[in-house]
Amino acid sequence: MYQLSIHGRFVPKNGTFKRVPQRAQQGIDSTQGGMMVYYMSDALFDTAQKSQVTAFKPGFRMLVGNVNYNNREQARNFRQLTYICMQNEGTREPEQVSWLTIGFQHVGTERMRIRQTTKIMLYPESGTFESGGPCPKTHPIRLPQILLETVWDTRKFNNKADWPSDGSQPFVWSSGDSTGYSSHADYLFGWKDDSLQKHLDGHTYVTAPTLKTQNIAQQNKCTVKDMVGEDYENWLTTLPGNVMVK
Repeated sequence: MYQLSIHGRFVPKNGTFKRVPQRAQQGIDSTQGGMMVYYMSDALFDTAQKSQVTAFKPGFRMLVGNVNYNNREQARNFRQLTYICMQNEGTREPEQVSWLTIGFQHVGTERMRIRQTTKIMLYPESGTFESGGPCPKTHPIRLPQILLETVWDTRKFNNKADWPSDGSQPFVWSSGDSTGYSSHADYLFGWKDDSLQKHLDGHTYVTAPTLKTQNIAQQNKCTVKDMVGEDYENWLTTLPGNVMVK
């Protein structure tokens, strides 16, 4: 299970709020919102995916980011939680720590079932996962990189005449965070038996011959019933739940 824990809102100069819609990724345009989830043994651009990694174990949970963070120094604790302002479908840089792609920590100790994952999961000792950075000696087990990628369609809010009069950027998380530093995500391992390990051992790229797959039409039928029971799509005078902007 994956959870991107907050949603984006646009705040024009009149102080109202509008949900920022998500859009499909390049090449899968008929998908309905959501986010892309990558399991990788090497950098995303490496089609060989040749490295050997160890799949997570039953009961494993992980958190990246912190809902209480509100400045750049704090956000640097999770250096692969980033934002990219896309100029076109292929834009992948520069990555910023404030205003989202999310890369979880991906090296750990043998105590992978322990719930306090912030203590047993680390990023590479130097470099990044993409550059093949080495695991710290204290955390020698190389795990798959999980990348959660969400595309927010901000084009309908391009008119700067609608932006705040003081020139500040107009976006805020539904948690009330106007800095972007509090973005975070949760991971709960739920793969059946050893299916993830078998898939990773296959060193595949965009195909998954070891897994049962669905086409996009089938995927779009998998929806969650509305649990909120209130209007959140139209213009609102307050954030859902009357959350205050910080």
